[in-house]
Amino acid sequence: MPMQIIGTFLKKTNGLVYRRVQKKGAKKGEWTDDLINLLKTANSTTFGVRHRFVDILKSEDPVKSYQTNVPITDYDEFYEKWLKAGMVGLKDHTWPGRIGHYALSSGTTGSPSKRIPITKQMIRSFQKSSVGQLAMLHELNLSNKFYGGHLLAVGGSSRLTKKVQYLEGDLSGILKKYSSFIVTPLTKPGNKITKESSWKVKLDMMVEKAPEWNISIIAGVPSWCILLMERIVDQYNLKNIHEIWPNLEVYVHGGVFIEPYTSRLEKIFGKKVILLDTYLASEGYFAFQHTTSGKGMKLLLNAGVFYEFVPFNSNYFDENGSLKDDYLALTLNEVMPSVNYALVVSTNAGLWRYMIGDLVQFTDVEQREIILTGRIKQYLSLCGEHLSLDNINQALSFVCKKSNIEITEFTIYVNEETMRHHWFLGTNSEIDTKKIIEEIDQKLFEINDDYKCARSINLKNPSLMALPVEKFYQFLESKGKSGAQIKFPRVLNKEQSIDWLNFIENL
Repeated sequence: MPMQIIGTFLKKTNGLVYRRVQKKGAKKGEWTDDLINLLKTANSTTFGVRHRFVDILKSEDPVKSYQTNVPITDYDEFYEKWLKAGMVGLKDHTWPGRIGHYALSSGTTGSPSKRIPITKQMIRSFQKSSVGQLAMLHELNLSNKFYGGHLLAVGGSSRLTKKVQYLEGDLSGILKKYSSFIVTPLTKPGNKITKESSWKVKLDMMVEKAPEWNISIIAGVPSWCILLMERIVDQYNLKNIHEIWPNLEVYVHGGVFIEPYTSRLEKIFGKKVILLDTYLASEGYFAFQHTTSGKGMKLLLNAGVFYEFVPFNSNYFDENGSLKDDYLALTLNEVMPSVNYALVVSTNAGLWRYMIGDLVQFTDVEQREIILTGRIKQYLSLCGEHLSLDNINQALSFVCKKSNIEITEFTIYVNEETMRHHWFLGTNSEIDTKKIIEEIDQKLFEINDDYKCARSINLKNPSLMALPVEKFYQFLESKGKSGAQIKFPRVLNKEQSIDWLNFIENL
């Protein structure tokens, strides 16, 4: 059968590619090479001329010169100044030629979709990085049956919308357009299902087709992948997902902190499944987990991306999470472990010193290994408590283990009038809300001194409401935001909190 032939070929070549990747390693200075290559390619564009790329390349310290000449921007600012003009068809604007595709990022509830430029060079970088990640499976010593199975990608719709000057849609749809004919037979759920724009309809279709598939690896956001597998188990009256997919050995996840979902995964799996983290965004393929011995993901170099890191503290960010005028951007040779950094990227899609909104920490500076710790705008600082998403995740993980409960969704908003944090936990477990919020509060005392200080002065006791997990998904549906790439915002802004509270009141 074609699938068996492709699987055999893949297993044989995987080892060769893996050894080549390992042998290549990390060459000295390659992180600066990424910037030099980008500047050389784009020096004749409108952006390159305006920001003197030719002079930067001639300078003694191109990195320092680049940082001096090009300001850091977020999406809104970069869109108004540069992206918007490129979208009407301007040639050689931020990148050579015309940009023919834009990826619609999932955004958060209540937020409009962003349009992120996708160039042919970036697509090639995605493909190269994907081959590298696939090659790393060789280290896992997976079974022969694994390589004879399919990859189930639980993603957005592959249907693209034609605009006057470009095509737009989900990143997975754009990448699928350029997928090799060799890769297509390896992947599910197939063209008909991937084109479906309604997540509800797509979910039903995947559940129906599940018995026909031999899935050995699944990839996607945890909440939706788990929901799919739970639906399959219920539909076919199974004990676990391995009764229908016995060769499932790997789950590649990303986008959110995985630990809150591990207990649900353990219940759904009938045997051990290897969990691998990945950092793939519309703006680029930045990192993936190279080994199961640690949780860190290795940053990808020589992949069309130049990285910078701004320490996420009150020196450089205000109380709203906005970058101050006087900021400090560090390069890969200047970072420290266990420090929260706002990630800034320059890419081969014509994004220049673009702050994508994610926070990362280095778990191993020498090996360039990172973990995602939150979002710039998704942290709490009502009165100087500087409570990060990493702090919140730590406290919830502690409480879940201590009380043996599952909390897979949650959100928080701040009430400026009452000076209080309001927590909403998504759980199907019976919990003592008063006890749980007290334990969360005490744990935050231990891990965040600013929080402890604020709570002793003017930050009131936090409140907590527990809701069934499905209520979180129903809210997303009510906002037209359900889908495989949608993530529930962990910290609600004012507009989002009003929508959420209205939804809760009408339950």
